[in-house]
Amino acid sequence: MKNNIAVIILAAGKSTRMKSDTPKVLHNLCGRPMLGYVLDLVSSLKPKQVVAVLGFKQELVRRAIPKGVKISIQNKLLGTADAVKAGLTALKGFKGTVLVLYGDNPLLKKETLRKLLDYHIENNVDATLLTAQLKKPSGYGRIIRDKYFSICGIVEEKDADEVQKDIKEINTGIMVFKKESLSGNLKYIRADNRKKEYYLTDIIGILAKKKYLVDGFKVEDSQEALGINTRAELAKANSLMRERINEKLMQDGVTIIDPASTFINFGTRIGIDTVIYPFTVIERGVKIGKRCSVGPFAHLREGTELKDDVTAGNFIEMVRAKIGAKTFVKHFSYIGDSSIGACVNIGAGTVTANFDGLRKNNTVIKDRVCIGSDTIIVAPVKIGRDAVTGAGSVITKDIPDNTVVVGVPARILRKQGGKCG
Repeated sequence: MKNNIAVIILAAGKSTRMKSDTPKVLHNLCGRPMLGYVLDLVSSLKPKQVVAVLGFKQELVRRAIPKGVKISIQNKLLGTADAVKAGLTALKGFKGTVLVLYGDNPLLKKETLRKLLDYHIENNVDATLLTAQLKKPSGYGRIIRDKYFSICGIVEEKDADEVQKDIKEINTGIMVFKKESLSGNLKYIRADNRKKEYYLTDIIGILAKKKYLVDGFKVEDSQEALGINTRAELAKANSLMRERINEKLMQDGVTIIDPASTFINFGTRIGIDTVIYPFTVIERGVKIGKRCSVGPFAHLREGTELKDDVTAGNFIEMVRAKIGAKTFVKHFSYIGDSSIGACVNIGAGTVTANFDGLRKNNTVIKDRVCIGSDTIIVAPVKIGRDAVTGAGSVITKDIPDNTVVVGVPARILRKQGGKCG
């Protein structure tokens, strides 16, 4: 049965090579912990059971684990084989296919894993490795094949001789097993290496010597198999994930003038015919409507929502801001903790002073307001419909509808019957 699958996610490791106190799988990739991408991937496969093996600062990692995922604890970090052994304790009674993934492999695609699983099940193999072909395989374990081109082992680079180092086929770490073949042979793995750890890769040689069926499935795009162990690898993965996010948005009808200089995080929603200009940063969860214009040099932070036909132009920062349809915020402005209505014109240099030293305060600007250049709005404050503020005004109290205010602090100059714009 193709869906008789259990997944073990190894997420116990430290951030040793990153030189970080944060668990490696919680380091952010395009605005979310890298573990989140792996969990989404696993969910898309619809397995029977999922187990996450935690260890280092497991109380922090637990918070990223959704309901329905079992948790096993690796009390001592004794290597990947020991972690899988801990994971298997949560799979007692399960009979079927076990997929072993790593929480620091966030670039894998559903299509790749589905092909790997199908190949393993259809060929009735005891163990199938996901391998990759690299021009420069430095740092990776090499796949060893016998004279019949069958996989007979994996050699880590530090243990490889010069001939083995020339091998271009590498082990990605992702493996699929018949559950009984895995559980029945883990006990033969020995910690006879420099780190005194139990390596899951050793099980391949053990299975091959015992005449189990071992095979490999080569990933088409080797970048999918990128594991993240260093800050440099995290930066590379960020770049690759950002390319995917931008590509998907462009396929869905968004114009991105220069994808290489546009930084859009996971979970952003952007409507069709919106244009994103260069050097724009859009953080996780931002919502942008149709036909908007954003940037260049704009920074939209979490909690920001732009309705249709909004312009957020040069050197804008917005956070926790709701911007109504057909509103213009074109130049050099900070809009924080604000609710702005439709058809509002925010003049250059406008600042919402939302923080009083103790708390963040809200600004409400109603429809069709004109905010003059260099206005400072000291929250909490409300500006009524069709109001106008003069250039350089400092708003410290609520402004009624249809009112023109000027000065520091702003005072009512006159009432007006017309509408802004």
